[in-house]
Order: sequence, then structure tokens, then C-alpha cells
Amino acid sequence: MLKLFKEEPKIKFINKRFIAFALSGLIILAGLAVYLTRGFNWGIDFSGGTMIEVSFGQPTSVQQLRATLARVGLGDAQITRIGGENKFFIKTLASLKKLNLKTSEQLDDIEEYEVVAREIRNGIRSEGERAQAAAGKIDLNNSAEGEIARFLRGKGIGDEDAQESARLIIGLRKTGSGIIGDFTALEKTGLKHRVIERLRSETFLGSFTFLSVEFVGPQVGKELRRKAALACIWALIGMLIYIGFRFKFLYGLSGILTLAHDVLVALSFILFFRIEMSLQVVAALLTITGYSINDTIVVFDRLRDNLKIMKKDDLSAILDKSINQTLSRSIFTSLTVFLTVLSLYLFGGEVIRPFSFTMLVGVIAGSYSTIYQSCAWLKVWENALLKRKKS
Repeated sequence: MLKLFKEEPKIKFINKRFIAFALSGLIILAGLAVYLTRGFNWGIDFSGGTMIEVSFGQPTSVQQLRATLARVGLGDAQITRIGGENKFFIKTLASLKKLNLKTSEQLDDIEEYEVVAREIRNGIRSEGERAQAAAGKIDLNNSAEGEIARFLRGKGIGDEDAQESARLIIGLRKTGSGIIGDFTALEKTGLKHRVIERLRSETFLGSFTFLSVEFVGPQVGKELRRKAALACIWALIGMLIYIGFRFKFLYGLSGILTLAHDVLVALSFILFFRIEMSLQVVAALLTITGYSINDTIVVFDRLRDNLKIMKKDDLSAILDKSINQTLSRSIFTSLTVFLTVLSLYLFGGEVIRPFSFTMLVGVIAGSYSTIYQSCAWLKVWENALLKRKKS
């Protein structure tokens, strides 16, 4: 087994338990204060809304895109550039009411957000593109395959040719940035000459394309939020039962308090840095609990053996020895996971960054809590039981 120390360290961890409790308490209380003042930065998974992935043909900045969206009342939308590419995520809680749009028919959530997406698309378009759309031309960079096929059939193109042409156009869009730059590119796809001529006169190529559009209704968002909270709670209860069965109930209680500490610290840093709370962050929190409890069980397992060997020693000495004996393993395990997650955070891109950030905090908090929290709680229970016996 790899060892970090030549000799077994003799660090008095348990004596520092109150400092550790105070540090954790300050972080969690600060997180609670932030939560009460501004709350979580809920993603559309939990709050409902529209998320659009858009790609531009020409270099565009976040500021330019925000100014464009402000013209349709969406200046407060969350905009995230995807890596160094000319692609962005636009996330908004906009509704027909917010955009001052009226409709004579009753729309459900999905239909309403489709209208919102259409308004966002129109808002991003330049004046020239809006004029062409108003004249009846369709945007080949923002039209679905079926829409293009119907348009061509309406212009006198046979059904088979219309379907094949639409398929080739969509296929061309799926390459590169997702945008067809000019009609010359269409000629290289094998489209028939008369189809090309019809497209040149009756369609236009927009300066951007929507790569994906996702909708989450507000009721669905609330339900997902409730289920995410229940998932975390049931995970903790399940681990309490497992550790209590494998060791003792107080061990299980200490382990659960340690896990709750890790989750609360991670949530605090999510609040501090305004990380978007999404399903992938919940997945990271559940991963943290699984990782952290594994390290804690290793310490508890060594503690159980030492309690049989060191019967005459004080509990603090036994706890310290158990932690010191597993310290090399804990550091090596945490370091390898930390470096992996750090690489994911630095090079994984914007999409996975909330997950990797949560994991980074969780790995650090989990390693810290295994050493300074899990066994320290057992010492707290011992003192409480001794006082109870004396009284």
C-alpha cells in the first residue's frame, strides 16, 4: 500500500474538533444568509422557462447579444458563451405576459414557450432578415425539415424532390457551426438546379441558427425541485440505515451528520458563486454523498478494529489513531479525484462546469469532514452519554 508518511503520524485531530465545528458552522451560516437574501440561481430544470442554444455565423459578443434581446424585453436573460466558439446558451423565464404578447386562444405551457422562442428568434434577426420574413420568405437556417419540404411543395416542387431537398439542406446545417453561409454551399450538396433557383428567389439565409430549444413548464419545474430534495433526503436516510446496520446507530448518525455537512458546504459555495442550480448539480451532490461516505466507512472500519485492540485507551486516542492510520489513503484518494474533477472543470466547457464545480467543492469538503467531522461527532456522543450517566 502506498504511504505518504514514513512513520504513522500522531496528529491530535479530535482536540481540534471545536475549531472544525466553528469553521463549518460559519460557512453554512454564511450560505444560509445568502440563501435568505437572494436565494438559489435556479436553472430552467427547477424554475421553468426556455433554454436556447444559438450559433452565429459572424463573431458576436455577449454584450451585443444582450443588447439585441433587450429590444424585445429580454435584456435580463442569462447568456453563456459555449467555450471559445461563436455559440451561446440563452436561458429565460419569459412568458407571453412578460413580452406583452396577446393571443386569442388558450395555450398550454409548451405552446406558450414555443411562441416565446419564436419571439426571441425574431428579436435576434436583423431588420433586413425581418423584412424578408415579412415578405413570405423562409429562413433556411431556422426552418425544420418538414417546414422546408412543405414550402418547396407550395412552390411547385414535386413531393419526392421536396423531401430530398429538405433532407440535404438539414444535413448541410448539421455540419460545422450549423449555419449555411451562402447558396453556393447548397449547390455542392447535389440539389437540383430548379430547386436551387427557387431557393435563391424565395428563401434567405439567416445570420444565426437555433441548434436546440428546450421548454420546462413552471409546474414541472416545481415537481422536479421537490423530487430532487427527496432524492437527497432518501439517500441520507438509506446511508443511515446501512451504517447503523453495519456498525452502530451512533456511527450511522455521525456519518449522516458528516454527509449533511458536505452537502450544506457545497450548497453554500453554490450560493456564494451563483452557480446555476440544475439537475446536473443535484447529480453532483448525490455523487458527493457516495464518495464521502466511502471514505468515512474506511475510518469507521479501522476504528472498530482499534476499539477491540486498545480497550484501555481513551476514546480520543483511539479516534486519533484510526484517522492517522487511514490518513495516507484518504489524501491519495482525494487527490486523484480532485485532479480529475479539476481537469473536468478547466477543460470540460461551460455545459458541465456547474457539475464539476460542485464536485470540486464536495471533494474538498468530503476529505475535510472525514478527518475533522466524522470521528469528532462520536466524541460528542460519548461526552453526552457520560453526562447523562452522571446525572
